[in-house]
Amino acid sequence: MSNMGIVGDYLAYLEAVRGLSVRTLEAYTEDLLKYADYCKNHEIDPERATAYHVQGFIAHLSFERAAPASINRRLSSVRGLYRWMIRNNRRKDNPCDLLRNVKITQALPSVLWEDEMARFIELPEVRNILWPARDKALIFTMYSAGLRISELVSLNMNMLKGDMKSAKIKGKGGKERKVFFSDEAHAAIADYLPERTAEITAAGLKGISINGALFISRKGQQLSVPGVRWIIAQYAAQYTQVSGITKNIHPHSLRHTFATHLVNAGCDVRIVQEMMGHASLSTTQRYAHVNIERLKKVYAKAHPHGHSLANSSHRDTETRR
Repeated sequence: MSNMGIVGDYLAYLEAVRGLSVRTLEAYTEDLLKYADYCKNHEIDPERATAYHVQGFIAHLSFERAAPASINRRLSSVRGLYRWMIRNNRRKDNPCDLLRNVKITQALPSVLWEDEMARFIELPEVRNILWPARDKALIFTMYSAGLRISELVSLNMNMLKGDMKSAKIKGKGGKERKVFFSDEAHAAIADYLPERTAEITAAGLKGISINGALFISRKGQQLSVPGVRWIIAQYAAQYTQVSGITKNIHPHSLRHTFATHLVNAGCDVRIVQEMMGHASLSTTQRYAHVNIERLKKVYAKAHPHGHSLANSSHRDTETRR
């Protein structure tokens, strides 16, 4: 059986024809090699697999305690493999057509409310750890533009517009969008840039200053995704220490916070969708749900009979669990 052959052919197609990003291609590779291994171990030829066989793969993942979201991602990758086979006359049907995704309990994203974000964004100056000027600019940039962490680390100087108040970036799937920086973010970037130049010069990497990464390490190198996660984690720990609030703050929280604040301010969800670079409106609409949950809590706290709503909301949560 040529399990690896068919998967390898499809992955080559994704890389050469679809032009997927490295991270997306890695995800497809992981998913499909997992499926290929399952087929090999159960003596299944993927080109002749039935819905029953794919269901067995899903059951196997569940047995391994894979998260529902991971199972659905792998199933989506397998669906894509069979769609490609059909288009290339490798088989006539898609065994995944009648299979449904595993149900996922939709968790509300972790967000900082307006007053909480104001306190968090002050931390680089107040606590004076790591690199305050860079970190203030980094947090403001992520928050004010709603950037994904991958978009932040790939933000180069030549992507900034002349006034440094906007940039054109590439998001998921190579889709371009224009993002905007608040006045505070613009001021923080302007304060950081001289220090950035000094660090690059001290590291003997002056050439990078023209078109290189906006956010760099103390060694003058482009920050990595793990590096940004580590920086935010340090400030999250500081925030808990200062405020006593133990929210799960991570780089994506700043993106969630950006979207939630726009919705709270009455921004049309479709506009937020465009600013976030979401392919589906349903992805953006969950931020409206975050707002509704907060309204429920405010009502429950302020209204004389509000405890009944709070109890009802709690019961709903327990039921979903």
